[in-house]
Amino acid sequence: MADLFDQQQAPAAETSGPQPLADRLRPKRLANVVGQDHILAPGAPLGDMLAAGNLSSLILWGPPGVGKTTIARLLAAETDLHFEQISAIFTGVAELRKVFEAAKLRHGQGRGTLLFVDEIHRFNKAQQDGFLPHMESGVIVLVGATTENPSFELNAALMSRAQVLRLRRLEAEDLENILRRAEAEEGALPLTNAGRAALIEMADGDGRTLLNLAEQVQGFGDGVFGPEDLAKRLNRRAPVYDKAGDGHYKLISALHKSVRGSDPDASLYWLARMLEAGEDPRYLARRITRMAVEDIGLAEPEAMRQCLDAWQVYERLGSPEGELALAQAVIYLALAPKSNAAYVAFKGAQKVARATGSLDPPAHILNAPTKMMKEMGYGAGYEYDHEAEEGFSGQDYFPDGMARADLYHPVERGFEREMAKRMAWFAKRRAGDR
Repeated sequence: MADLFDQQQAPAAETSGPQPLADRLRPKRLANVVGQDHILAPGAPLGDMLAAGNLSSLILWGPPGVGKTTIARLLAAETDLHFEQISAIFTGVAELRKVFEAAKLRHGQGRGTLLFVDEIHRFNKAQQDGFLPHMESGVIVLVGATTENPSFELNAALMSRAQVLRLRRLEAEDLENILRRAEAEEGALPLTNAGRAALIEMADGDGRTLLNLAEQVQGFGDGVFGPEDLAKRLNRRAPVYDKAGDGHYKLISALHKSVRGSDPDASLYWLARMLEAGEDPRYLARRITRMAVEDIGLAEPEAMRQCLDAWQVYERLGSPEGELALAQAVIYLALAPKSNAAYVAFKGAQKVARATGSLDPPAHILNAPTKMMKEMGYGAGYEYDHEAEEGFSGQDYFPDGMARADLYHPVERGFEREMAKRMAWFAKRRAGDR
């Protein structure tokens, strides 16, 4: 493996005072960026762009501390573009105009500008449109950084003009490599093996956080420190989780699919992750109930009742006691027989309803409260099922002239086995086979 960092001066913003360790140890070449070979290696998207000498506008999407800003700086250096950095949080329309005017002057003098926009999702859709003419004219190469899903946060016009590259959370091996480089510069960290593993875990995939924590550890003084010492002396970083953004949707999807996959252990893990991150338990109660309806259905009719009871228990007990009721419901759902037959049937019914428009019910099932309606044939020929043999008349209840829709197909699991038997019994008698 190549050295993580070399000593050639990297482009950096001017600073005063001592630099943080994370800034001092920024990679000096793209080849030394850790954990992102899937976009940087030869044959990967950025590797191919640089090899062809054709850098296009990009959106770098990924969690904090994985190298978005560093990659943008190094792209400018390796393509000889002027590097300009702004933040969508602090930059207004007037500042943007100045940036674009300066880029136009540079462009007229034969040099391009790589405009790096941190937190680009913070610009509204109209502000995002302001970049388009300057991208199209070649005045700027836009590199936007975001921790949020661009599909939700960026408008279609901007997305169509920039390639989205997904950066990965740094793995333990990547973080260990970063620690080794830090120790080469600053000296060995006074940590036991377990303490070192705990420090890496505390970083939660964020290289910048890891180096900030390492700086704090270097200042602990004499001694060798383990996990318990770190827990007392360091403020553990909160999980990266935006309840309104991509992290929210990723974790609820993981919980839902774990329940659907009948894995109670994984289901409990994702439930706990969301609660630890501060998710509203009422939101989880609602989504858990949705899982009972969508993925379990009539294979286990009690599942919905369990979820509603757990929801009510949470409302009465609150956190943290009521969270156990949600956990119990999740276990029940994960181990229940699964069926989406009702879900599929209803989706099919909606499709048929849209296709058939405003067809009237057949006249024989219409009520006739007035003489005129009776004369028009409302209710004529209706058979009262309770008076029919075996309580089943077998009449057609679909609109006249419409073929019977075959929508509900119960599975051979759980209570739906019984539903399938009932369906078969009614179908046989509907066909006239008594």
